[in-house]
Amino acid sequence: MGLKEVLELIGGLALFLFGMNAMGAALEKSAGNKLKVFLSKATSNPIKGFLLGLVVTLIIQSSSATTVMVVGFVNSGIMTLGQSIGVIFGANLGTSVTAWILSLQAIDGNNTGLAILNLLKTDTFVPIVAMIGVLLFAFQKNAKRKDIGMILLGFAILMFGMDKMSGSVAGLKGNETFKSLLVSFSNPVLGVIVGTVFTAIIQSSSASVGVLQALTKTGAVTFATAFPIIMGQNIGTCVSAMISSIGTGKNARRAAIIHLLFNIIATLIILPVFYLVNYITELPFMDMQMGYVSIAIVHTSFKLIALAILTPMAKLLEKIACLIVRDSEESEENKLLDERFFTLPSVAIERSHVVAVNMAEIAVMSIRDSLKLLGSYNDKDADKVREAEGKVDVFEDKIGSYLVKLSTHDMTEADSNEANKLLHVIGDIERLSDHAVNIVESAEEIHDKKLAFSAAASAELKTMIGAIDEILELSLGAFKNNDLVLASKVEPLEQVVDQLRDQLKFNHVERLSAGDCTIELGFVFGDLLTNLERVADHCSNIAGCVLEMAKDEMDIHEYLRSVRGSQGGEFLKMYEEYAEKYAVETK
Repeated sequence: MGLKEVLELIGGLALFLFGMNAMGAALEKSAGNKLKVFLSKATSNPIKGFLLGLVVTLIIQSSSATTVMVVGFVNSGIMTLGQSIGVIFGANLGTSVTAWILSLQAIDGNNTGLAILNLLKTDTFVPIVAMIGVLLFAFQKNAKRKDIGMILLGFAILMFGMDKMSGSVAGLKGNETFKSLLVSFSNPVLGVIVGTVFTAIIQSSSASVGVLQALTKTGAVTFATAFPIIMGQNIGTCVSAMISSIGTGKNARRAAIIHLLFNIIATLIILPVFYLVNYITELPFMDMQMGYVSIAIVHTSFKLIALAILTPMAKLLEKIACLIVRDSEESEENKLLDERFFTLPSVAIERSHVVAVNMAEIAVMSIRDSLKLLGSYNDKDADKVREAEGKVDVFEDKIGSYLVKLSTHDMTEADSNEANKLLHVIGDIERLSDHAVNIVESAEEIHDKKLAFSAAASAELKTMIGAIDEILELSLGAFKNNDLVLASKVEPLEQVVDQLRDQLKFNHVERLSAGDCTIELGFVFGDLLTNLERVADHCSNIAGCVLEMAKDEMDIHEYLRSVRGSQGGEFLKMYEEYAEKYAVETK
């Protein structure tokens, strides 16, 4: 094998791996929302989980990618460890399809006498696929069509790389040195090690099997050589999931271990049994020369036999994984913001939304807790509000950093807009908790200075707090459930809160003039009104963001101004209802 052939082999392998990666990434991006629906809906039904894993792996052509996503889902709490087992089993079978796709290289309509098969030869259709891919990717502005173009381009590059590899090694046919090297791999232990190490390096059993298929062009790959290598390739593909489980929760690590156990146990059972049978009966096909199709058959057969053996042992695999990764005494918090989901932005954004909802619930509760302190102050509850504000700050930092990192990845326009919405919303949520602390400080001042509002001021403040409690409930519900009906009610109520603040300030001035209130109390009263009104403003921003995202807009303030400018119809009706509900006596 000369330098030219070596360079062709390296170039072909590079193109093959690049094509597989480009095709898989484009498939993941194009099918992102569907994958989220498929995997996040997994149930305890093992058959459904198996089918989910199979379908997703068929879509993205990578059991490693599917298993890495499963590890992320288990880590974030979307999927339980038990639910993940069926998905992992399905992913193991789904990856065998790639070998069958690559077997198209073996089609030769001339030799079979069926000229129509020439249409399926890679030499015939790959150039056409490549041209269509280039046209879609280079000249289409529609994101989905560009993704389809990249899928086709990735496939064409993959097949072209496969062809280059096959051509470069074809000259080794009859080379006794190379043949001796491959014969040494027929040693079961050495063959498994070689398959495992090579697949672990390139982190794709599909690609590793493809390289083995290309080597069949040398005529030196026999069944005895290929069989142990294929089993090793299935073990090596587990490396990606094992690496991705580093730093995750215990159940996520267990999911990765179950994937590894599946392939190791299957190999430890099938390998000795097969060679024992061969020792007794001397199987006639051990020296059979392998080709593209026969490699695919052996690869798929191993998967099916492994499934038949291990499916009844699913619970046992779970128990073994739990023994390997034991429960710790410390409680383990789910890590929802998992960077493994960056390859699937729609899932990453959905996880960010879940965390943002948790953040919003803490912020809303902190405001309600702070308002209770106005009537009955104590240091313990005041510290609780301040601790909540600290938690909300941490949430904002983590979610914001996560979304900024996500923005560096390739996303659809819809995903990008959703990420921007969340960045806007978490800023408003964080400000809610800040106002809760401001309210606590007012309550603390009232308590320390033994101040007391007049009966009229207390009644007015109670009305204002009622309006704030309702607007918090509406905005939280709108954001949590993307409820447009609840969101549409927030802005009219916010307008009423604005009017209520002005009215209460006017009434306070009147009481001050009449000597019914002190200047010191007036400052505290004014601070409370300002903080409550600003709480309503941030609620309005949150609800406005929910509404405008439904309209594919991104300018929150412009959208809110347009809503406030339309004072007729349903808006006016809701405004009048809230104005009546939260009316106070005019001085």
